[in-house]
Amino acid sequence: MNTPTLDSVRERGALRAAVSRGIRGLSLRDGDGGWSGLDADVARAVAAAALGSSDAVEWAPTDPADRLGRLAAGEVDLTVCNVSWTLGREAALPVLFAGVTCYDGEGFLVRADSGITRPEELAGRRVAVQAGTTSAANLASWYGGRGLSVEPVAFATPGETLAAYAAGECAAYVLDRVALAGERAALDDPAAHRILDAAISREPMAAAVRDDDPAWFRLCRWVLQLLVSAEHHADEVGERDKALAQAAETAGAHGPAVGLDQDWAARVLDAVGTYADVYERNLGPATGLAVPRGLNELWTRGGLHYAVPLH
Repeated sequence: MNTPTLDSVRERGALRAAVSRGIRGLSLRDGDGGWSGLDADVARAVAAAALGSSDAVEWAPTDPADRLGRLAAGEVDLTVCNVSWTLGREAALPVLFAGVTCYDGEGFLVRADSGITRPEELAGRRVAVQAGTTSAANLASWYGGRGLSVEPVAFATPGETLAAYAAGECAAYVLDRVALAGERAALDDPAAHRILDAAISREPMAAAVRDDDPAWFRLCRWVLQLLVSAEHHADEVGERDKALAQAAETAGAHGPAVGLDQDWAARVLDAVGTYADVYERNLGPATGLAVPRGLNELWTRGGLHYAVPLH
């Protein structure tokens, strides 16, 4: 199997992963230099499959404007940085999205005492956005279609954007709603702020790779599919340990065909668990974020994650 990216990852002994500069629940560095979050766990899963260790990751904190540019330039091997899968991005850059990590939509963070309950009520006001995201275009599309407008104010990093909103420079902060849950938690008094119920766009956050290595694309895609399929199989079987062992054995048999060994799937599930485990660990009630799974449920529970067969 000719996969230059996998060869270079193994020669280096680490997967280079572009992540955010710090969004709780998605990718956030702790005081000891470790990283947590849904995006970080996806990178760990790929490292476990490719290198045998989920710790074999070189983290590359990246500004929103550079998430795919660094990937295209060969500075990283994988981008898992709350970036939405769009035609425009795949058309403009030599990248491919290997699969959706989190279905989301852009929403608004506002002050709880502002009286604002609907996006329409922000018309004419300043709204903080992260540079390099689709937020400004989404705002123009949503408000323009209703004969309204807002004033988007762009900041280079999540930290600068949140600080500007917290300082009162803008009436709202617009970002994917899952990411906003993490940003809200970082404020001095999270209870003084609320995320509006409405979403103004579709934002399928996805993992991305370069388009010059189909085998690497296939490997990353099936690592993601394994997480969802293993959750579905555990639901069907009812006995978690038995179900995960079966899923690992079924998927593992195809390892050599995608440049891996037969134990790759077992390593992934041992390292991060199923998609349900990843979501609960990073966004569930125990995290303080308590982001409902909603669209990120399995399709059998009304969500959008459909388990592709592993056989």
